[in-house]
Amino acid sequence: VFSLYGSNVFWHVFYCSKVGKVFIPGLPAPSLTVSNTMPRPSTPLDSVSTPNPLSKLLGPLDEVVLLSPVPELRDSSKLHDSLYNEDCTFQQLGTYIHSIRDPVHNRVTLELSNGSMVRITIPEIATSELVQTCLQAIKFILPKEVAVQMLVKWYSVHSAPGGPSYHSEWNLFVTCLMNMMGYNTDRLAWTRNFDFEGSLSPVIAPKKARPSETGSDDDWEYLLSSEYHRNVESHLLNKSLCLSPLEVSQTRDEDFSQNLSLDSSTLLFTHIPAIFFVLHLVYEELKLNTLMGEGIRSLVELLVQLARDLKLEPYIDHYYRDYPTLVRTTGQVCTIDQGQTGFMHHPSFFTSEPPSIYQWVSSCLKGEGMPPYPYLPGICERSRLVVLSIALYILGDESSVSDESSQYLSRISIAPQKSQAEQEENRFSFKHSTSVSSLAERLVVWMTNVGFTLRDLETLPFGIALPIRDAIYHCREQPASDWPEAVCLLIGRQDLSKQACEGNLPKGKSVLSSDVPSGTETEEEDDGMNDMNQEVMSLIWSEDLRVQDVRRLLQSAHPVRVNVVQYPELSDHEFIEEKENRLLQLCQRTMALPVGRGMFTLFSYHPVPTEPLPIPKLNLTGRAPPRNTTVDLNSGNIDVPPNMTSWASFHNGVAAGLKIAPASQIDSAWIVYNKPKHAELANEYAGFLMALGLNGHLTKLATLNIHDYLTKGHEMTSIGLLLGVSAAKLGTMDMSITRLLSIHIPALLPPTSTELDVPHNVQVAAVVGIGLVYQGTAHRHTAEVLLAEIGRPPGPEMEYCTDRESYSLAAGLALGMVCLGHGSNLIGMSDLNVPEQLYQYMVGGHRRFQAGMHREKHKSPSYQIKEGDTINVDVTCPGATLALAMIYLKTNNRSIADWLRAPDTMYLLDFVKPEFLLLRTLARCLILWDDILPNSKWVDSNVPQIIRENSISLSEIELPCSEDLNLETLSQAHVYIIAGACLSLGFRFAGSENLSAFNCLHKFAKDFMTYLSAPNASVTGPYNLETCLSAVLLSLAMVMAGSGNLKVLQLCRFLHMKTGGEMNYGFHLAHHMALGLLFLGGGRYSLSTSNSSIAALLCALYPHFPAHSTDNRYHLQALRHLYVLAAEPRLLVPVDVDTNTPCYALLEVTYKGTQWYEQTKEELMAPTLLPELHLLKQIKVKGPRYWELLIDLSKGTQHLKSILAKDGVLYVKLRAGQLSYKEDPMGWQSLLAQTVANRNSEARAFKPETISAFTSDPALLSFAEYFCKPTVNMRQKQEILDLFSSILYECVTQETPEMLPAYIAMDQAVRRLGRREMSETSELWQIKLVLEFFSSRSHQERLQNHPKRGLFMNSEFLPVVKCTIDNTLDQWLQAGGDVCVHTYLSGQPCEESQLSMLACFLVYHSVPAPRHLPAIGLEGSTSFAELLFKFKQLKMPVRALLRLAPLLLGNPQPMVM
Repeated sequence: VFSLYGSNVFWHVFYCSKVGKVFIPGLPAPSLTVSNTMPRPSTPLDSVSTPNPLSKLLGPLDEVVLLSPVPELRDSSKLHDSLYNEDCTFQQLGTYIHSIRDPVHNRVTLELSNGSMVRITIPEIATSELVQTCLQAIKFILPKEVAVQMLVKWYSVHSAPGGPSYHSEWNLFVTCLMNMMGYNTDRLAWTRNFDFEGSLSPVIAPKKARPSETGSDDDWEYLLSSEYHRNVESHLLNKSLCLSPLEVSQTRDEDFSQNLSLDSSTLLFTHIPAIFFVLHLVYEELKLNTLMGEGIRSLVELLVQLARDLKLEPYIDHYYRDYPTLVRTTGQVCTIDQGQTGFMHHPSFFTSEPPSIYQWVSSCLKGEGMPPYPYLPGICERSRLVVLSIALYILGDESSVSDESSQYLSRISIAPQKSQAEQEENRFSFKHSTSVSSLAERLVVWMTNVGFTLRDLETLPFGIALPIRDAIYHCREQPASDWPEAVCLLIGRQDLSKQACEGNLPKGKSVLSSDVPSGTETEEEDDGMNDMNQEVMSLIWSEDLRVQDVRRLLQSAHPVRVNVVQYPELSDHEFIEEKENRLLQLCQRTMALPVGRGMFTLFSYHPVPTEPLPIPKLNLTGRAPPRNTTVDLNSGNIDVPPNMTSWASFHNGVAAGLKIAPASQIDSAWIVYNKPKHAELANEYAGFLMALGLNGHLTKLATLNIHDYLTKGHEMTSIGLLLGVSAAKLGTMDMSITRLLSIHIPALLPPTSTELDVPHNVQVAAVVGIGLVYQGTAHRHTAEVLLAEIGRPPGPEMEYCTDRESYSLAAGLALGMVCLGHGSNLIGMSDLNVPEQLYQYMVGGHRRFQAGMHREKHKSPSYQIKEGDTINVDVTCPGATLALAMIYLKTNNRSIADWLRAPDTMYLLDFVKPEFLLLRTLARCLILWDDILPNSKWVDSNVPQIIRENSISLSEIELPCSEDLNLETLSQAHVYIIAGACLSLGFRFAGSENLSAFNCLHKFAKDFMTYLSAPNASVTGPYNLETCLSAVLLSLAMVMAGSGNLKVLQLCRFLHMKTGGEMNYGFHLAHHMALGLLFLGGGRYSLSTSNSSIAALLCALYPHFPAHSTDNRYHLQALRHLYVLAAEPRLLVPVDVDTNTPCYALLEVTYKGTQWYEQTKEELMAPTLLPELHLLKQIKVKGPRYWELLIDLSKGTQHLKSILAKDGVLYVKLRAGQLSYKEDPMGWQSLLAQTVANRNSEARAFKPETISAFTSDPALLSFAEYFCKPTVNMRQKQEILDLFSSILYECVTQETPEMLPAYIAMDQAVRRLGRREMSETSELWQIKLVLEFFSSRSHQERLQNHPKRGLFMNSEFLPVVKCTIDNTLDQWLQAGGDVCVHTYLSGQPCEESQLSMLACFLVYHSVPAPRHLPAIGLEGSTSFAELLFKFKQLKMPVRALLRLAPLLLGNPQPMVM
């Protein structure tokens, strides 16, 4: 069997019964006939060559059966196969089909024996949807063999040469089907006039005889009885020209009206009832698709004919009520012999009452019982969907959608089942479900799962769709933020669906990424800050120009202004020197700017992979007023330190590299491509490499390139690369990176290894790198080596004598990172005595005997430094102190904290460098994390009593003298301890914008500024005060990180202007780092307080600042950039989903309760920096302007984190009638606010022009434009305009724009009824369903449970509709309609003109069919009460009965209410 997969159905083509020929141009025609002269008829064709049968390729076919050769189908009337008489076998010619392969839909490849292949398309089985559906249904119900024969027959008719066009396909199908059922279509009136659009293919009509010379009237008659003629007759033009309708001669019909009988020997004759029933179900299914109206009308004609011949009165009545104009009560009947009715197969599922989907839904809404609704699996999917959704939402039965076999549906199958009589009616009752919202949610989620979309919803008739729309309206108010995209689309929350859609995309550019091509800014010198997102920053800081100010302060690409006054006594040469000295001072500041700029532009740029990254140049020239002459340091007049700019260039490179966002697409080639051609730019490239490590891109750099860079032996490149690679592999214990770092650390190499000459700074970088790679792992060996390295003695001989402090500090920081936060739980390290050893390094004492493998190295003493056998505390103290702080971070370990307490006697104070007191205080506070309180009282409590009692107030002129107290020591100790406490406050509240912490730190910063200008500042020493001020300023910036706080900005700006005196490169560095932190990432980033972040910040903000730009003695400058590891994106930017631009929105943030405060709520206006996520319980976008949206963090923070990582874009959707906060800050302009004043006239006052404020939906805007704007001479149309305006107003204010078509359809239907022009009653059915839905019990309960809920449809509109219909029908009754109803009920035919109004009356009032009336015995009724009692079982509404009562009681006057 070779099967083709046609549209949705499997068609089997048998070579044993010939189906047809496919002509293939370019091949000898006969060679391709599939013929039945093959040797074994039962073998599949392709078994000749291909080992695997084709069915495997086709996937699972629903039936692969080998049928025995089927006899040639019986011919009926004109459908003959005369085409296929010649028979050609494969063997006659050299080429024959070898096998068939690659089937796709209806296309296959034929492999010919000569090796060539031909791709052919086999004609479709049917092109029109209607024919396809009917074929599917019939195929489903027929026995397999019959189905195949029927399909083959149809296929050969349909695919005949010059086959039918789309339009006439249906007519062809009907003819073919009825022929197969035994009709003689030539003699049936309505099929005889079918127009096959001239495609008189041989199958349909035999060749016509040559027309006689004289001509005949047949053609004229044919034209007069055609559809086209009927259309023209009813055309307006016809009426206006007063053309009288032509009489069609009746003679022909009379010939035919003789008894037509069915040929009972045809293929489908026995299956007529089954075919009729499934076609009826298809008809009901098509009623649920508003786009299939044309098809339904065609189908009705066929159904009516079959129903008449089968004598099924109830069905004819049913069709009449649906299409009164199409269904005549009388018509041509084809008799079926009584004897042959017995042969007809009446299937078990056949019901004498026609199943009606509208009737079923209506009964559910009224709460009456209904039998299960029959449906064809796979064909009547809409019916199934409607039935189940009504069962779920109206009857509240949650199980209806969960299990397959539902009590609401009866699946039709060929297998016999229990007869309909036994399937008693289920009384469906409304179950009280848990909560209504859950029902609506269940419904919406279920519908999405079965693939129901908005397009499907729009094609459902409005009455059927109403309950579903009601559920959607429910869900739209408070959806869950984690619903899949499809559900959000269905409920019309584009904001959520877009969020869900972007959530699935890989990290990449978001809406907010500004795409500024790098070429645009050429005319303006590039200062490295052009790529910031202005749009978001202008929303965050909308009132002032602080961002431009920051940009001005941080730019280093323009020459500085050198303002020196030339006094008369200065010679010109001296004046030039003076200017250059001044420039040298200013350059200290310029060189310190890039670190701050890197913070400001952090992760703000997506580079173009075809262009190198633009690095702004560091401009160290100046301009002197008034003539704007250039001042240059290279003139040779003054001494400039060598290599002065090397670190500044490095920082400049880092700043440029940190602009690249982590989500950018970057590869190894691009990194290498950026390598500069000139050697003097090597330092910038080294910084660029470090930056790539910090934002995670360095992992993409090939190992080969890394080694290539390291072998160059360029010190800066090695530093940048080692730190970068380590930061990229943070905490991974990556082996290859460990090897890379170990080469640069002698202590990690085996003692016998070759002595490598590694520059000191590279060793420092490598040690910190080890700390980063092993962060938090508590790796035993690493910890042991690092512990020893803190106290590494100088030597042997000339080695390790310079800058030992920075190495010891690096080892301490690295040890702290490795054991980060482990406290006393350092597993397997108890023998190392880490805390005791660190304590000894901190306070001094005898050096322990050097243990381990490196004993040999230190045998020979250093030739430069004589240290003896005690520990040099000046070298080891800072590293050890910070290591203790990090190991015991947040552990609140009192015993360790007490070691770090500041000494409280003068004698002990003299032994400690005041500077180290800052570190000790900081370390102590970090250990006692939970004790830190944001007030100045707590800060002062860290100062020992002796200092507090004897500290001098700096404003006094006289200094008290005292022998045993060293005032200088005391005052220095005092300021450093205060600074240390302030710094710890900054760490504790980093990125929190805590107000009390801010106020406290701001007060201390102001204090230090006043101390600096105090008369006796010299006692404390300006350098010490500057250091402390810088520390306090940095802690202020940490607390306010990313917030751009104005007061802190003012402090930074003031300090930016101070350039003389003690202000050196290091202090400028600190001040501009504070400025950068304040605007971290352009306000998108903030600092985290996780352990890892604190470790990174300790490295970056180490409070000893370099004295000049090449100073790395105490702290390696490259470490200043590690703040990146503590930065996290926390800016939430609401983006309006319609305009795709950032906007303001009100957020409600709920904090979890902690030991310091209860659970609290706070309102923030986004875009805003969120607090740290672990502190939050939920975030909610609040109304009334935007649709509410809830992000619940108790389920996990992953969802929010992914939003924040993608530039924090949170899509929001404006509600109707609201303006954004930017356009209307106070909310006084919104349309709803305006209408409060005049409630009653709101619809009249509604101007269609203002609709644009309500909605951005182009359809609604156009509706307002074309249907609601008054034009000249309106008169009678004014009333419609008003109605449309008020409907539009209602829809947009209640935010149900999807109801607009329903309102209009109802209005149009009512008007049509009033004009007596109803040709079909489906719209009346829909209105009836709408009215029943709103009066249904489930809806009433919902309204009681949610009194605040907006009305889904206008409460004033429905009663008016109802009243109008009642009036129209009552007037018709009084004007002679009652007679018509009476004749109908007594079973006589009515007059033509009244048919359509009668059908409307019957449908609207649910009048039972006449066949039901005799059963309840109406004849003898005398009173209304008696009637009421008898009609109870027919479930007829009382108001309808009131109108019928006079007719039934024999009283001619109807009792119209």
